[in-house]
Amino acid sequence: MQNKKSLTLWPEFFKFQLFLVYLRMALAASVQIKNKRAHFEYHILDTYIAGIRLLGTEIKSVREGKVNINDSFCAFFDDGLYIRNMHIAEFSHGSFYNHEAKRDRQLLLTKKELKKLKTKGEERGFTIVPLRLFISDRGFAKVEIALAQGKKDF
Repeated sequence: MQNKKSLTLWPEFFKFQLFLVYLRMALAASVQIKNKRAHFEYHILDTYIAGIRLLGTEIKSVREGKVNINDSFCAFFDDGLYIRNMHIAEFSHGSFYNHEAKRDRQLLLTKKELKKLKTKGEERGFTIVPLRLFISDRGFAKVEIALAQGKKDF
């Protein structure tokens, strides 16, 4: 037979699990890194939400909000779309396994979206710029990218 004390601990365990879920959602909603300069320098034509392939220490730094995407841009290498010049600060508690601050990071899109972006991006005057970086409800890092046309400054 089970004693009554062990049966009363189960509701507390589920309350704690629910608390962790709400805490994770609150942290995800708090990370919103925006590229304000992109709206100033470009006409935004079309936007996409892309996943981003990160290392373990990189996602920890992103969750702390230590990211700069003001000077970053997207380019095609091999068969994938990569984001360049995005600065993710080194993780404070990382050891010698820490990542490089500025490295090329692959964006995860469908083949149809990649093909469309590649054909439009090769035209004169068009570029692909990141607008914001955020954490999804499931805890994954996402980047909102845009097909943009440069404004003419005279």
